[in-house]
Amino acid sequence: MTQNIRPLPQFKYHPKPLETGAFEQDKTVECDCCEQQTSVYYSGPFYCVDEVEHLCPWCIADGSAAEKFAGSFQDDASIEGVEFEYDEEDEFAGIKNTYPDEMLKELVERTPGYHGWQQEFWLAHCGDFCAFIGYVGWNDIKDRLDEFANLEEDCENFGIRNSD
Repeated sequence: MTQNIRPLPQFKYHPKPLETGAFEQDKTVECDCCEQQTSVYYSGPFYCVDEVEHLCPWCIADGSAAEKFAGSFQDDASIEGVEFEYDEEDEFAGIKNTYPDEMLKELVERTPGYHGWQQEFWLAHCGDFCAFIGYVGWNDIKDRLDEFANLEEDCENFGIRNSD
């Protein structure tokens, strides 16, 4: 019997994972975490040492997949608002979490990720993480650039000077 006879779990920061393609439904597989058969399985990024092929939505939602494989669904260094720490020689020394621990755990350990063109980067706003609701292509934004793009401010935020 497959697990998906019960409702899919809700993910605060990825509310429509079937629509975004984070989960697939093309075959029945065994979840590598709970070892149950499921016809809904995760197809996004999962960062861990083990070779994990299939995870069911329930093992992601309850955190058991991240716990069992000591893995994460987001790179915690690629989250808006997380700060980098450096030592006296200006060498990278780690990251400083600026969010409540439970909030960061929900995003990193219990939220399906998404595939990005390069490194995924999870946005935040007003002290909370944004929800990933889908992908956007050039045709979706080309006529609306003035609503959100500020090249000068973006360059300044990344330390790029006009003379560079």
